[in-house]
Amino acid sequence: MQGSPKNPEQKIIKRVIALEGDIIKTMGYKNRYVKVPDGHFWVEGDHHGCSFDSNNFGPVSLGLVHARASHIIWPLNRWQKIEPALPMDRRPLSDWRDGSTADKDD
Repeated sequence: MQGSPKNPEQKIIKRVIALEGDIIKTMGYKNRYVKVPDGHFWVEGDHHGCSFDSNNFGPVSLGLVHARASHIIWPLNRWQKIEPALPMDRRPLSDWRDGSTADKDD
């Protein structure tokens, strides 16, 4: 959970897609590829194209993080523990922590 970059008093929940130093292929941001700067991370909602996330406002300061979501509790039929996983198509293109680089498709 983080404060919204437009209004830090408003809380939003987004999936962390990339950490500082990672290179991410964006989905509609002003630059096609972004290297996440130090002290920032890249967040996205699960509903691509209609989510207010880093593709709209860019990398987010780590200082805006308030908590980590661990469970979905509403609606009741979705009650479950949230597993830390990234969709395959949203993984960083490179990861400075292990030196890996994924293939670019363009």
